[in-house]
Parts: sequence; structure tokens; C-alpha cells
Amino acid sequence: MLSESLVLIFGYIVGFYMSWNIGANDVANSMASAVGAKAITIRQAVFIAGILNCVGATVIGAHVTNTIRKGIVSTDILTDPHLALIGAFSALLAAALWVSFATWKSLPVSTTHSIVGAMIGFGIMAGGVSVVNWGKLGAVVASWIISPVFSLIIGWSMFKIIVKLILRKRDAFRWALRLAPAFIGLAVFVVVLSFLFKTPLGKTLTVDTPQALLLGVVLAALVGFSGQGLLRRFVQPDDNGTEEIFRKIQIGTSCYVALAQGANDVANAIGPLAVIYFLVKTGTVGDTVPVPIVLLLFGGIGIACGIGMAGHRVMDTIGTKITTLTNTRGFCVDFAAATTVLMASKMGLPVSTTHAAVGGVLGVGLARGIEAVNFRIMYQIVFYWVLTVPAAALTSMVVFKLLEHLM
Repeated sequence: MLSESLVLIFGYIVGFYMSWNIGANDVANSMASAVGAKAITIRQAVFIAGILNCVGATVIGAHVTNTIRKGIVSTDILTDPHLALIGAFSALLAAALWVSFATWKSLPVSTTHSIVGAMIGFGIMAGGVSVVNWGKLGAVVASWIISPVFSLIIGWSMFKIIVKLILRKRDAFRWALRLAPAFIGLAVFVVVLSFLFKTPLGKTLTVDTPQALLLGVVLAALVGFSGQGLLRRFVQPDDNGTEEIFRKIQIGTSCYVALAQGANDVANAIGPLAVIYFLVKTGTVGDTVPVPIVLLLFGGIGIACGIGMAGHRVMDTIGTKITTLTNTRGFCVDFAAATTVLMASKMGLPVSTTHAAVGGVLGVGLARGIEAVNFRIMYQIVFYWVLTVPAAALTSMVVFKLLEHLM
């Protein structure tokens, strides 16, 4: 039987490992399109995403988390503290191992779905198949379709609009400047609503929908026209001036996704770690547990380290291997992913930022014709999406049996 201090040390190690994997795999959600479109370099993307993910996790991340992620299994299995401790370890390590394997293969997977699969494995081992909420699992399966299809349609439509209103014009740069407030404003509107509706901080502020819409419109107008003024001053009408305008906008949208990613995804690592922490400290755990800010910072640092050490692998896949990206296309990808996550969340539909980002890239690729998309890579990505839940569940079962003998 391990001592409490060793259990806690092991918990911190596994929690950091999961945070590291979140950074390594999920950084592509925010920065792959910007790197693929050459808006920023990989080194700049790693630096920016590392800082913003850490800030997002610490400042905006949830200070209270559910003990069972996504309600996928019944909380009744947590009544035995020893069983709950083994389960939290199993889920955390199994999810981390799967995401690590996917990152090694340079393929994007959902870290949330990895945790869901791992929790299913723990639930089956601890209480049998009856403790699993199969309806919730159905929602996860639905997100494999909902997220990428929503994002594909939005990304395809936005790029077609830009082509018609700007890129086909004889004086594309002048039209891009003229319409800049609209595109900047749309991006800002989605960002504001996303922070108010989707992040833990936004949910804490409890701003109602009419107030949020009004604030979004006001800020969109202010930032849109201010941005137009700055673009007139700093962007020159050379051969690449139109793309340069969207390059500036795209950097801003990528930064938002990185900040929101840290706020939302840190719970996938720190949620189970918080369960371990409180089980060791108090011997009990409820349906929700408070998350000390030091744990959020710990998770944010882990995410930043993963971004720095291995984030380039999946970024390269999404940013360059599915289709060729330019700044206008990259902007459409970021806008599509952010809008999809916002719309689906408000409608109560299951959603994955990873799947939305890939769907956006596929959408702008298809806007140029089916031959512009590398479907071999797409088939590999979708195969790993489908494999995520069962692979994490099976790994969790094996880890659970091993830990039963050790703990």
C-alpha cells in the first residue's frame, strides 16, 4: 500500500503528463492555421500559445470542476474513496497515454473524448456497464459529425464570401480595407460571445443573452473601425496586401482560441488531479470539487511545456497536410472553429474544438475543389477520432487492474 505522500506525488506526475499532452496535441486547434498560412512561424506560435494557454488556464479556468467529466458515469462509484482514487489515476493515465500516442503519430484527437473514454473504462471496472450513461456517449459519437460538418459549412461559406467580395475584384486590396470592419467585427463578436458563454469565467459572470449580444455588437463595431484605421496606416497596397490584412486579423483569432483552450481544456487534466488531491487530503469527494489556483497554474505550465516540446507535430498535420492555407483561408478556419464551438454550445449540442478546427480546414480546402484536399490524411484523422473512446476505455481498464494490486 502506497503512502499518502507517494500517492499525491504520483498524482502530480500523471496530472502534469496529461497537461503536457493537452498542450502537445491541442495547440494545433489555435495555431495550426496561422502557421500553415505563414501568418506566424512555428517558434512564434509555440511562444504565443504557451503564454496564452497558461494565462487562460490560471485566470479563466474553472475553480470548481465536476468529479466525473461530462457526467459519463454515475457518481455512485465514488462512494468508496479507495476505488475513486484508483479510478481517477486510471482515467488520467489512460487518457494521457492515448493522447501521447496520437501526438507521436502527428494526428489530432479530442482530449475531452480521451477523458470520457477513460472514465467509461473506470466505470465498467468499478460498477459494471450499468453505471455508464450511454446517452452521454451517444452525444460524444454525434460530435464526430456535428463539429466538423458545422465548421466545414461555415469555413466553406466564409471563404466563398471573401472570394466573391474581395479576391475576385480588380482592386482587391481596396475592397479588403473597405470591408475590414465587417470581418474584424464578426470575429470580435464571436470572441466576445464565446468568452461570455463558453469559458468558466463567462459562466461565473452570468451575463444574460441580450446583454451579451449588445456588448458583442458594441465591441465589434469599436474594434472593427479601430482595426480598419490601423490597417490603413500599417499595411501597404503591394501584391500581397490583401493577404496581409487577413494575416493581422488571423493572428488575433488564433490568440483567442489559444486563451480559451487553456481555460477549457485544463480541466481535463486538473479535474482528476483535484479528485486525487481531495481524496488524499480529506478521504472524501463530492459531485464537484474546488480547484486551488495553484493546481490551475500547475496545469497551465504543463500545457505550455507540451506546446513547446511537441506542439509542432500536430500543427504541421492540420496546418499543411490537409490542404494549402493562405491568410484568407486561415482566417476562415479560425472563424469557423470558434463559431461552431459557440453555436453548438449554446444549442446544447456536443462539440469538440479539435474536430471543429479540422472541419474548418476541410471546408476551405473543398471551396477550392475536391482535388485540393488530402483525403488520405483525413481518413487517418477520422479513424483516430473513432478510436479515441474505445482505446482510452480499454487502456483505463488495464491500468485500473494494475493499480488495484499496487494501491
